[in-house]
Amino acid sequence: MLQENLVFLIGSPRSGSTLLQRMLASHSRIYTHPEPHLITPLAYLGYYATVDKAPFDHVNAAQALRELCDELPRGEADYLDALRAYPSALYEKVLAPTGKQMFLDKTPAYGLVLPFLAKLYPKARYVVLTRHPLAVLHSVAHSFFAGSYDAAEEQNPIVRRYVPAIGRFVLERPVPFVQVRYEDVVTDPERELRRIFEHLGLDYEPQAVTYGKHQHITKSFGDPMSVEKHERPVTDSIESWAADLLARPEAMRIARDTIESLDAAHLAAWGYPKDSLFDALAGRVPQRTRTPLNGYRLKKQLLLRVRKNIHRSVLGTAVKKVRYYCDVLLKT
Repeated sequence: MLQENLVFLIGSPRSGSTLLQRMLASHSRIYTHPEPHLITPLAYLGYYATVDKAPFDHVNAAQALRELCDELPRGEADYLDALRAYPSALYEKVLAPTGKQMFLDKTPAYGLVLPFLAKLYPKARYVVLTRHPLAVLHSVAHSFFAGSYDAAEEQNPIVRRYVPAIGRFVLERPVPFVQVRYEDVVTDPERELRRIFEHLGLDYEPQAVTYGKHQHITKSFGDPMSVEKHERPVTDSIESWAADLLARPEAMRIARDTIESLDAAHLAAWGYPKDSLFDALAGRVPQRTRTPLNGYRLKKQLLLRVRKNIHRSVLGTAVKKVRYYCDVLLKT
């Protein structure tokens, strides 16, 4: 598969990436699938000294891999060719039956392995999506933690992780890309889609704006909530974070601490200068965001509550015993 026929949509969780993915996939020449997660595991095989960060232990394998690669005629380049063959083969096979020309991979976790991704696919097409960092924080808190900013920052500090990672990518520009902001996408989708399609070498197709009129694959990953409610982008949630923070003094403190911890250059690269991040608070009436409970949110909250201190709780001990007996019974 030609790298030029592969599109990576880069963005943090809760940045509107599922919305933009569906808009782009409404183009007649683009096919997509919800978050394949193909690249991330390859980044932790050990060659780039990342194995200690992976959720598995292959220290010896990493050493052996590097020694093997030292014997390859082209060294690292041959290693990258081998890695590239795996996802490329899968991209090509899933794309072929559709009759379309480009495959779009939108997996937010790729935002944390961008140096590796750029090495692996230097000729692919890249779309970078950013959103106001406090809107992301607000969305994470209300989507997964029942409105608790404290729990969101403690258990999944998305803003602190993704702003530096994507900010460095934007500043260093290791590959060509087009950057769009969520707020601009929902306010003027026609203009932003024209910019994106021009970068992808495609003609603009107006039907891409009304993504809800097209069929999309919906499985385990991606936003299962707000994106399903509309046929085209809406501006309802652009600054809802501001009213919510004003109504929650403790959340406001967490938001300010989060922003203070970030590099001004990275925030500017995202498109949100540090000194103006809180401007939307002016003139706002404090109002808590109401987060209706649904099956998705309930499942997330139950999992997070049960997982907390799982390794020190009675439940955790019981689960480990059950897993042990299951492993014994299922062992071949």
